[in-house]
Amino acid sequence: MRAGALRTHGLALLFAALACFSFVSGQVSKAPAPESLNLLRGRAEKGDIEAQFHLGIMYASGKGVKQEYAEAARWYRQAAERGHAAAQTNLGIMYTGGKGVKQDYAEAVRWFGKAAGQGYTHAQFLLAQLYYEGLGAPQDYAEALRLFRKAAEQGHATAQFVLGLMYHEGLGAPQDYAEAARWYRRAAEQGDANAQFNLGTMYYNTGEGVPQDYNEAYMWISLAAARASGDEQKQYAEARELVAKMMPPQQIADAQRRAREWKPKTEQPSKKPTGK
Repeated sequence: MRAGALRTHGLALLFAALACFSFVSGQVSKAPAPESLNLLRGRAEKGDIEAQFHLGIMYASGKGVKQEYAEAARWYRQAAERGHAAAQTNLGIMYTGGKGVKQDYAEAVRWFGKAAGQGYTHAQFLLAQLYYEGLGAPQDYAEALRLFRKAAEQGHATAQFVLGLMYHEGLGAPQDYAEAARWYRRAAEQGDANAQFNLGTMYYNTGEGVPQDYNEAYMWISLAAARASGDEQKQYAEARELVAKMMPPQQIADAQRRAREWKPKTEQPSKKPTGK
């Protein structure tokens, strides 16, 4: 990398940002009426796994009921044991944070693994993180890469970005700038700011998976800056100005126009399994 080259985001920064696992969103958008709650509970007690999962979401979020993580874990477990992939994922998340259950990364790996085995994208992504960090299982970059790829191939933008990073840094597979750029691009096209920044830096730097192209670099870094905030936004803006120093005014104007006209292209993931 030549003097004055831009540096891409690394994995340490990424996983610091992803330290908090998020629950899979359920269907609860507002508190149900008491009679609706009673009906839901009745269905759950009779073994309706969707009702069990729904109750788990309610107790975890505190919507319509008092927030009780132990009760959420109880209902998630009932649905999870019968093969409900989202419930398995949420139960795994509770084990990572020790909410409603004793923190146990090995149990998280087990439940994420069950859901990932059904092709559940979010579980594949979370399980990959645990293998990457060596939590609940021996650290295994190759297995993390495999799982990130599975999620990325289903359109998970953050997984696409992480996969790009792993190829960029040679973790779990030989370093491959062209493959890194390919995955950054897929995430960037969906609006992932970190991927947009890294793709932009690759266009700015010489010989990193794509031909040097200041117009492309300026456009992608501009898009990243527009989506960032705080120190990150300042970093992106400074990088954009560094690129601008290499461009004539007409080329800058063209890159600005392209950034204004750009629209995200969300990939349609495969349908998520909910039951067996």
